[in-house]
Amino acid sequence: MTDTDSPPSDLPSAADVFTAAERLYGWIHRTPLMTSASINQWLGAEIYFKCEHLQKVGAFKARGAANAVLQLPAGTEMVATHSSGNHGAALAWAAAERGIRCTVVMPDNAPEAKKAAVAAYGADIIYCAPTLAAREGALAELVAKTGAHVVPPFDDAHIIAGQGTVAQEIVGQCRERGFCPDLVVAPVGGGGLLAGIALAISAMAPDIKVLGAEPAGADDAQRSLRSGVRVTEQVPETIADGLRTTLGVRNFAVIREHVNDIVTVSEAGIRLALALLWHRTKQLVEPSAAVGLASVIEHGARFRNKRVVVVLSGGNMDLAAVAGLLTDPENDQ
Repeated sequence: MTDTDSPPSDLPSAADVFTAAERLYGWIHRTPLMTSASINQWLGAEIYFKCEHLQKVGAFKARGAANAVLQLPAGTEMVATHSSGNHGAALAWAAAERGIRCTVVMPDNAPEAKKAAVAAYGADIIYCAPTLAAREGALAELVAKTGAHVVPPFDDAHIIAGQGTVAQEIVGQCRERGFCPDLVVAPVGGGGLLAGIALAISAMAPDIKVLGAEPAGADDAQRSLRSGVRVTEQVPETIADGLRTTLGVRNFAVIREHVNDIVTVSEAGIRLALALLWHRTKQLVEPSAAVGLASVIEHGARFRNKRVVVVLSGGNMDLAAVAGLLTDPENDQ
């Protein structure tokens, strides 16, 4: 199924990203930008990792959730959302900081670490079947009963603007080091992160190319961008649980205008990227966060001899599952 609706009128702008950065000052971390000489040598590129797995709640989602919560109407008593994990935890954290109750609808197959994180930040959890329709249906039922204010996981101007502050930091950090990257690569699921990054880059450094990366088993964003029509249904098959959803309406409108391309990667590539990050940088990220590096590994020609910033979007995963996900990079070269 596809979507041919016109984009909504409330799209965020680059100015919204910059305002969000001011609003979020003191609320979020300015995450580090790191590099690995051994990875650079192996891949023939100068790669910098934007470490959003070291962000509050362990993911970039803290940015968008806080930006949205800080703009809630006075007197808001309850917020709600649906999420596979990271957005739910981020909203629970941001809501708790303002003394607002939070309920999160989660698919019952979400990683245990993400379920635990949402609960630890004080949110109530409603479990549902692992489909977007089930998530949205359960959320609608909850809102009808409670009147909770919905903070969407990605298809929202405040969320997109908040996620875009990642790119504002990237450009500033690169300038501090005396260079401008050739490309910025970010994972894409619902599209909040990629859309926000593209907005900021288009205003701050339009010569930088912005690429999205997603699993081949959840390739709706690539198909949407290349066809010009948003794909609204898919049956995802990937270990990258945070990228199993389809693009939001607002997200697609921004991505279509400002993103240069979206590439797909294999499950083996994701596993190899996870292992490479662990063995060479000692950074343990979740599978969704590894797709950017996987794209450099599997599409090497377009990155070779380039300066590339890869966004590591989050680090929330079940430690018991780590051994099963990691491969040995020495045996996969």
